[in-house]
Order: sequence, then C-alpha cells, then structure tokens
Amino acid sequence: MPNSSAGLLDRSRTIAPPGYNRWLVPPAALAIHLAIGQAYAFSVFNKPLGSLISGDPAHPAPTDWTPGQIGWTFSIAIVLLGLSAAIFGKWLERVGPRKAMLASALCFGGGFLIASLGVHLHNIWLVYFGYGFVGGIGLGIGYISPVSTLIKWFPDRKGVATGMAIMGFGGGAMIGSPLAVALMNHFKGSAPQGVAPTFIVMGIIYLLFMQWGVWTIRVPADDWKPAGYVPSEEHSALITTGNVSADNAIKTPQFWLLWVVLLCNVTAGIGVLETASPLIQETFSDAAMGAGRGVTAAAAAGFVGLLSLFNLLGRFFWSSASDKLGRKPIYLIYFGLGVVLYSLIPTLGHNLQLTLFVVVACVIISMYGGGFSTAPAFLSDLFGKYQVGAIHGRLLTAWSTAGVLGPLIVHSLSEGRKAAGFTGAAAYQTVFYTMAGLLAVGFLADLAVTAVNEKYQEKGPVTIEAGGH
Repeated sequence: MPNSSAGLLDRSRTIAPPGYNRWLVPPAALAIHLAIGQAYAFSVFNKPLGSLISGDPAHPAPTDWTPGQIGWTFSIAIVLLGLSAAIFGKWLERVGPRKAMLASALCFGGGFLIASLGVHLHNIWLVYFGYGFVGGIGLGIGYISPVSTLIKWFPDRKGVATGMAIMGFGGGAMIGSPLAVALMNHFKGSAPQGVAPTFIVMGIIYLLFMQWGVWTIRVPADDWKPAGYVPSEEHSALITTGNVSADNAIKTPQFWLLWVVLLCNVTAGIGVLETASPLIQETFSDAAMGAGRGVTAAAAAGFVGLLSLFNLLGRFFWSSASDKLGRKPIYLIYFGLGVVLYSLIPTLGHNLQLTLFVVVACVIISMYGGGFSTAPAFLSDLFGKYQVGAIHGRLLTAWSTAGVLGPLIVHSLSEGRKAAGFTGAAAYQTVFYTMAGLLAVGFLADLAVTAVNEKYQEKGPVTIEAGGH
C-alpha cells in the first residue's frame, strides 16, 4: 500500500490501486517521449545558429559559428543520452518513474534555458553545456523512465507497450520542428534569428508538457498481473522465468551481442537520416531529371518529414509484430532485408527510380525505428523484468557510440567520393555499401543470441518493481 507519509515524488505514492486501467499508463509515457523526441528536430536550428552575427544564412560572418561547431551540440546530447541512461538506470529502478520523469523534465527544459543564454551571449560552450550536456542527461533519463514501467504493465504485450512509448520519441520532431520554425519567425524582429527567445519558450513548454507524464504515471503492485494472463510458451527458448541484475547482465555474452545489434542498426539508420535531404536533391537534380523536374529543397524537406513519419510508425509496427514473431526473428528481418535494401539504394539512384527510391528509404527507416522499440522487450525476454530499465540504459551506450560513428562514416566516405569527382548517387555509393556490411555484422550477432545461462540469475526472490532495493 502507498505510504501516506511519503513525499509526492516517492515511488510508493505511484502504486496503482486495485482495478486501475493499465491503458492510462501509455499516455504518460508518450508525454515524456514526444517532448524529448524534439532532439531529432535540432537541425532546424543549424542555419539560424550559423548566422546570428551576419543575419544572412547564405553569407555568414567570420565570427559566426560553423556547421561543424553547431553539429557538436546534437552529438554531445546523444552521447549524454546513452551515458546518463547507463549511469542513472539503477537509480531510476530504485526511486520509481515519477521522480525520474521530473528530473528528466527539469534537465531537458532547463537545457533549453541555459542554451538560450549561450545564444544571447554568443558563447557556443554554453550551448553545448545547456542543450548538449544538461539536456542530454534529460534525454537519457526520460528515454528509459517509462519503458520498464510499461513492460511491467504489459507482460503479455511487451512489444506493443514499448512501441507505444518509443514511437513518441520518433515522432517528437514532427511537433518540435514546426513549433521551432513558427517561434523563430515570431521572434525574428526582437532577437538575432529569433533563436534565444525560441529556446526559452520551448524550454518552458516542454517542462510543463512533461508534467502530465510526471503526475499521471503509475506502477503496478508487486503481485499484479493482467486478468487471465498466462505466460506464453511460444518462443520460450529465449524468454526467461528468472531475473538477472544490471551488474550481472553486462557480464553475459547476450548483452554484448545485443549491444552490437543496436550499434549496427542505429549506425546504418543514421546513414540514411544524415544524408536524406542532400542525397535526394543531388541524385534527382534538374541536371539528371531534366530542367524543372528535379527534387527541390522544399520537396526534400517533405521527404525528410516522410522519413520521420515512417520512423514513428515503424517503432510501433515492428515491435508489435515481435510479440507474434519473436524478438530474434524480427531483428533477422531488419538486418536481412536491410542488407538488400541498402545495397539497392545506389542502383535506384543511378537509374533515377525516384518513387522506388523513396519507398525503399521509408522501409529502411521504419526498421531503424523498430530496432529501438524492440530492444527493451528483447532485454526483458532475456534478463527478466528485474532492473530491465537499468539494463536498457546500459545498452543505450551503443546509441551514443553510433551517434558519433554514423556521421563520421557518412561524412568521410561521401566527402572522399565527392573530392574524387563523383556526383549524385555515386557520391554516396560507398556509404550505403558500408552500411549494408554493418547490417550483415548485426545479422550474425543476432543469430548468435541464445538463452542466458542460469548462473547469472538472482538466486532468491526479488522485488521486481522496486528494482531489488
């Protein structure tokens, strides 16, 4: 029973009463993920941030920040996402989702406010510290805070549950991007490019919006289970009945195989996301397609928006499908089909097959999103529900690594090809063949996943919902 003397943020105050409708929990998770998913829309600030002094994105001043300097902001945020998720995962399991979600909201919203000061003072290090470091910590804690709670509420539909939350992260850019553009236009007359006041308003909006999740989240009682729930015997070879702690999980080969799986999936997906707009414009240009028939900047922006939509939909579709097909088979589909589709992209570009090119890119990005949302359910299958949030947090260091590795591969390979005189699809050919090779590595890693040895499991009964504390 909840402790009446405990503070409002205490975990005991979030235990759901008997008869509580578990379908009220996913909206709380979505409130967090839709907010922090704004990180995917950070690129809308790139040109405005690069012309704060000159006022003209086409002709930056010598003292304006370069694209490379600005790009580090997002990279720092993604690195801190993985590191904070790994560091604070066990703390989250101990204190419960409400306190963790509030910490996330304060860091993510506060990061915008600090970054706004950096913009006002034209100090890039304050922007790095605000949006990248403080905001990145908010990203990491916010990303994992609802996931283990949802898995405990939906043991019969783990893929559906995690897909519902994590699809919000994929769709956050669809809200964050137009909101940022509208605010910058509104404030353009009162501040350089309208960026600093936009950061302030967005920080406050997200801080308040995330409070819905903070105050409505509930955890199930220790002995709760869905009415009529009987654990499925399907795919039982990889579904444990035991529980593995976060500290023991990282000692298992299964954890590191899944780390490689996530690394390969994310690095390859970033290969498409990083190049989407320039790739489609350069491949299907007026010179290639005929005067007036090439893909314009506006059409390329529409293509990026379409990819964002499929990123969102894929997170729900593929993770839900994993409830029926199993986690290991669904990743084999991601990687097996992915190798074919990534290898096909340069050929479609060379042959100017625009419609097929767009379709293939959308399927690729849907599987990129699916890889994120299927991972927590896979971890729960292998390691049990005990400290699954903490284990998930440690796995997300693969995302941090991919956040640096992906852009590095893309830019070095494509710039090298362009320097050698290649244009259009040919300039990106080695990028996609390299990513296809990475997916083949991911396929082999997934194929090697087996059940976790019982020696890593906790020997006595554990209090799952409290993370063993």
